[in-house]
Amino acid sequence: MAPENTVAGFREGIRYGYRAAECDVKLSADNVCFLLHDDTVDRTSNGKGEAKAKTMAELSQLDAGGWKGAAFAGEALPTLANVAACCLAQDMLLNIEIKPCPGRFEETGRLVAQEAARLWAGASPPPLLSSFEIDALRAAKAAEPALPRAFLCEEIPADWRAILAELDCVALHCDHQTLTEQLARDIKAAGYQLLCYTVNDPADARRLLGWGVDSLCTDRLDLLPARG
Repeated sequence: MAPENTVAGFREGIRYGYRAAECDVKLSADNVCFLLHDDTVDRTSNGKGEAKAKTMAELSQLDAGGWKGAAFAGEALPTLANVAACCLAQDMLLNIEIKPCPGRFEETGRLVAQEAARLWAGASPPPLLSSFEIDALRAAKAAEPALPRAFLCEEIPADWRAILAELDCVALHCDHQTLTEQLARDIKAAGYQLLCYTVNDPADARRLLGWGVDSLCTDRLDLLPARG
Protein backbone atom coordinates (compact mmCIF):
# COMPACT_ATOMS: atom_id res chain seq x y z
CA MET A 1 0.00 0.00 0.00
CA ALA A 2 0.98 3.68 -0.24
CA PRO A 3 2.67 5.77 2.48
CA GLU A 4 0.33 7.11 5.15
CA ASN A 5 -0.79 10.74 5.23
CA THR A 6 0.24 11.48 1.64
CA VAL A 7 -1.65 12.41 -1.50
CA ALA A 8 -0.36 9.13 -2.96
CA GLY A 9 -2.27 7.34 -0.21
CA PHE A 10 -5.47 9.13 -1.18
CA ARG A 11 -4.94 8.22 -4.82
CA GLU A 12 -4.49 4.58 -3.83
CA GLY A 13 -7.78 4.67 -1.94
CA ILE A 14 -9.54 6.16 -4.95
CA ARG A 15 -8.03 3.45 -7.16
CA TYR A 16 -9.61 0.80 -4.91
CA GLY A 17 -12.99 2.50 -5.07
CA TYR A 18 -12.96 4.20 -1.67
CA ARG A 19 -14.74 7.53 -1.35
CA ALA A 20 -13.92 8.23 2.30
CA ALA A 21 -10.55 8.65 3.99
CA GLU A 22 -8.90 9.62 7.27
CA CYS A 23 -5.79 11.70 7.88
CA ASP A 24 -3.84 13.15 10.80
CA VAL A 25 -3.34 16.92 10.90
CA LYS A 26 -1.04 19.01 13.07
CA LEU A 27 0.62 22.44 12.95
CA SER A 28 4.03 23.41 11.63
CA ALA A 29 6.15 25.95 13.49
CA ASP A 30 4.56 28.68 11.36
CA ASN A 31 1.01 27.38 11.96
CA VAL A 32 0.38 25.67 8.63
CA CYS A 33 -1.97 22.67 8.86
CA PHE A 34 -0.19 19.62 7.43
CA LEU A 35 -0.44 15.83 7.54
CA LEU A 36 1.68 13.74 9.92
CA HIS A 37 0.88 11.10 12.53
CA ASP A 38 3.89 11.23 14.86
CA ASP A 39 5.32 14.06 16.95
CA THR A 40 8.57 13.71 15.00
CA VAL A 41 9.21 13.33 11.27
CA ASP A 42 11.66 10.45 11.78
CA ARG A 43 9.46 7.42 11.03
CA THR A 44 7.67 8.57 7.88
CA SER A 45 10.20 10.82 6.17
CA ASN A 46 13.91 11.18 5.53
CA GLY A 47 14.08 13.95 8.13
CA LYS A 48 14.81 14.06 11.84
CA GLY A 49 13.38 16.02 14.73
CA GLU A 50 10.18 17.41 16.18
CA ALA A 51 7.53 18.41 13.70
CA LYS A 52 6.46 21.45 15.73
CA ALA A 53 9.96 22.94 15.41
CA LYS A 54 9.93 22.95 11.59
CA THR A 55 8.36 25.51 9.28
CA MET A 56 6.23 24.35 6.38
CA ALA A 57 9.01 25.40 4.02
CA GLU A 58 11.35 23.02 5.83
CA LEU A 59 8.77 20.23 5.99
CA SER A 60 8.03 20.54 2.27
CA GLN A 61 11.63 19.61 1.48
CA LEU A 62 11.31 16.18 3.12
CA ASP A 63 10.72 12.91 1.29
CA ALA A 64 7.62 11.36 2.87
CA GLY A 65 7.39 8.39 0.50
CA GLY A 66 10.79 6.81 0.06
CA TRP A 67 10.55 4.88 3.34
CA LYS A 68 7.62 2.94 1.85
CA GLY A 69 9.37 2.06 -1.40
CA ALA A 70 11.16 3.47 -4.41
CA ALA A 71 7.86 3.97 -6.24
CA PHE A 72 6.92 6.66 -3.72
CA ALA A 73 10.29 8.43 -3.47
CA GLY A 74 9.90 12.20 -3.49
CA GLU A 75 6.33 12.19 -2.17
CA ALA A 76 5.79 15.37 -0.16
CA LEU A 77 4.29 15.95 3.26
CA PRO A 78 0.99 17.50 2.16
CA THR A 79 -0.80 20.46 3.65
CA LEU A 80 -4.46 20.20 4.53
CA ALA A 81 -5.09 22.45 1.53
CA ASN A 82 -3.42 19.89 -0.77
CA VAL A 83 -5.66 17.14 0.58
CA ALA A 84 -8.79 19.28 0.42
CA ALA A 85 -8.18 19.89 -3.28
CA CYS A 86 -7.85 16.14 -3.88
CA CYS A 87 -10.95 15.25 -1.86
CA LEU A 88 -13.15 17.93 -3.38
CA ALA A 89 -12.08 17.00 -6.91
CA GLN A 90 -12.89 13.33 -6.28
CA ASP A 91 -16.05 13.86 -4.19
CA MET A 92 -14.33 12.11 -1.29
CA LEU A 93 -15.44 12.38 2.34
CA LEU A 94 -12.69 13.23 4.82
CA ASN A 95 -12.25 12.51 8.52
CA ILE A 96 -9.63 14.92 9.83
CA GLU A 97 -8.03 13.65 13.01
CA ILE A 98 -6.71 16.64 14.93
CA LYS A 99 -3.31 15.34 16.09
CA PRO A 100 -1.66 18.10 18.13
CA CYS A 101 2.03 18.20 18.91
CA PRO A 102 2.72 18.30 22.67
CA GLY A 103 1.64 21.57 24.23
CA ARG A 104 -0.43 22.73 21.24
CA PHE A 105 -3.80 21.09 21.92
CA GLU A 106 -6.18 24.07 21.92
CA GLU A 107 -4.26 26.02 19.28
CA THR A 108 -4.25 23.04 16.91
CA GLY A 109 -7.94 22.35 17.44
CA ARG A 110 -8.84 25.96 16.70
CA LEU A 111 -6.62 26.45 13.65
CA VAL A 112 -7.40 23.09 12.04
CA ALA A 113 -11.13 23.77 12.43
CA GLN A 114 -10.80 27.25 10.94
CA GLU A 115 -8.74 25.98 8.00
CA ALA A 116 -11.16 23.12 7.34
CA ALA A 117 -14.10 25.52 7.36
CA ARG A 118 -12.30 27.80 4.90
CA LEU A 119 -11.24 25.01 2.54
CA TRP A 120 -14.64 23.29 2.48
CA ALA A 121 -16.72 26.50 2.48
CA GLY A 122 -19.95 25.80 0.62
CA ALA A 123 -19.14 22.11 0.17
CA SER A 124 -21.46 19.35 1.32
CA PRO A 125 -20.87 17.28 3.29
CA PRO A 126 -18.18 19.05 5.31
CA PRO A 127 -15.21 17.16 6.77
CA LEU A 128 -15.59 15.39 10.12
CA LEU A 129 -13.20 16.55 12.86
CA SER A 130 -12.07 13.91 15.36
CA SER A 131 -9.47 13.75 18.11
CA PHE A 132 -8.29 11.84 21.16
CA GLU A 133 -7.65 15.24 22.78
CA ILE A 134 -10.76 16.65 24.41
CA ASP A 135 -9.20 20.12 24.71
CA ALA A 136 -8.56 20.15 20.96
CA LEU A 137 -12.17 19.20 20.23
CA ARG A 138 -13.43 21.87 22.64
CA ALA A 139 -11.36 24.47 20.78
CA ALA A 140 -12.59 23.19 17.42
CA LYS A 141 -16.19 23.41 18.60
CA ALA A 142 -15.70 26.97 19.84
CA ALA A 143 -14.01 28.06 16.61
CA GLU A 144 -16.28 26.34 14.06
CA PRO A 145 -19.35 24.90 15.77
CA ALA A 146 -21.02 23.97 12.46
CA LEU A 147 -18.34 21.40 11.59
CA PRO A 148 -19.27 17.88 12.79
CA ARG A 149 -17.10 16.30 15.49
CA ALA A 150 -16.25 12.80 16.72
CA PHE A 151 -14.59 11.69 19.95
CA LEU A 152 -11.69 9.27 19.43
CA CYS A 153 -10.68 6.75 22.09
CA GLU A 154 -8.91 3.45 22.46
CA GLU A 155 -11.17 2.02 25.14
CA ILE A 156 -14.61 3.59 25.45
CA PRO A 157 -14.81 5.42 28.80
CA ALA A 158 -17.68 4.87 31.21
CA ASP A 159 -18.74 8.52 30.80
CA TRP A 160 -18.86 8.43 26.99
CA ARG A 161 -22.38 9.85 26.94
CA ALA A 162 -21.32 12.94 28.90
CA ILE A 163 -18.25 13.49 26.71
CA LEU A 164 -20.20 13.23 23.46
CA ALA A 165 -22.91 15.52 24.79
CA GLU A 166 -20.46 18.18 26.00
CA LEU A 167 -18.59 18.24 22.69
CA ASP A 168 -21.83 18.03 20.68
CA CYS A 169 -20.39 15.09 18.75
CA VAL A 170 -22.12 13.18 16.00
CA ALA A 171 -19.94 10.08 16.33
CA LEU A 172 -17.65 8.00 18.50
CA HIS A 173 -14.52 6.33 17.06
CA CYS A 174 -12.85 3.50 18.98
CA ASP A 175 -10.33 0.67 18.73
CA HIS A 176 -12.28 -2.29 17.39
CA GLN A 177 -10.52 -4.62 19.84
CA THR A 178 -12.11 -2.87 22.82
CA LEU A 179 -15.68 -2.71 21.49
CA THR A 180 -18.35 -5.11 22.70
CA GLU A 181 -21.63 -5.86 20.99
CA GLN A 182 -23.57 -4.35 23.88
CA LEU A 183 -21.56 -1.12 23.80
CA ALA A 184 -22.07 -0.88 20.05
CA ARG A 185 -25.81 -1.25 20.48
CA ASP A 186 -25.86 1.31 23.32
CA ILE A 187 -23.96 3.90 21.26
CA LYS A 188 -26.22 3.40 18.26
CA ALA A 189 -29.35 3.52 20.42
CA ALA A 190 -28.14 6.87 21.80
CA GLY A 191 -28.21 8.25 18.25
CA TYR A 192 -24.48 8.39 17.44
CA GLN A 193 -22.52 7.14 14.46
CA LEU A 194 -19.89 4.52 15.33
CA LEU A 195 -16.53 3.98 13.61
CA CYS A 196 -13.89 1.38 14.47
CA TYR A 197 -10.16 1.41 13.72
CA THR A 198 -7.92 -0.27 12.52
CA VAL A 199 -9.74 -3.22 10.95
CA ASN A 200 -7.64 -5.28 8.55
CA ASP A 201 -9.33 -8.68 8.82
CA PRO A 202 -12.47 -9.40 6.77
CA ALA A 203 -13.92 -11.60 9.54
CA ASP A 204 -13.57 -8.75 12.06
CA ALA A 205 -15.19 -6.39 9.56
CA ARG A 206 -18.21 -8.66 9.11
CA ARG A 207 -18.63 -9.05 12.87
CA LEU A 208 -18.45 -5.31 13.55
CA LEU A 209 -20.83 -4.41 10.75
CA GLY A 210 -23.21 -7.02 12.14
CA TRP A 211 -23.13 -5.17 15.45
CA GLY A 212 -24.27 -1.98 13.71
CA VAL A 213 -20.89 -0.26 13.33
CA ASP A 214 -21.28 2.37 10.60
CA SER A 215 -17.72 2.73 9.29
CA LEU A 216 -14.36 0.98 9.47
CA CYS A 217 -10.88 2.43 9.15
CA THR A 218 -8.44 0.04 7.44
CA ASP A 219 -4.89 -0.15 6.15
CA ARG A 220 -5.76 -3.03 3.81
CA LEU A 221 -7.67 -1.63 0.89
CA ASP A 222 -6.94 -4.86 -0.96
CA LEU A 223 -8.68 -7.06 1.65
CA LEU A 224 -11.70 -4.94 2.60
CA PRO A 225 -13.62 -3.82 -0.49
CA ALA A 226 -15.17 -0.36 -0.37
CA ARG A 227 -18.88 -0.24 0.38
CA GLY A 228 -21.26 1.94 -1.63
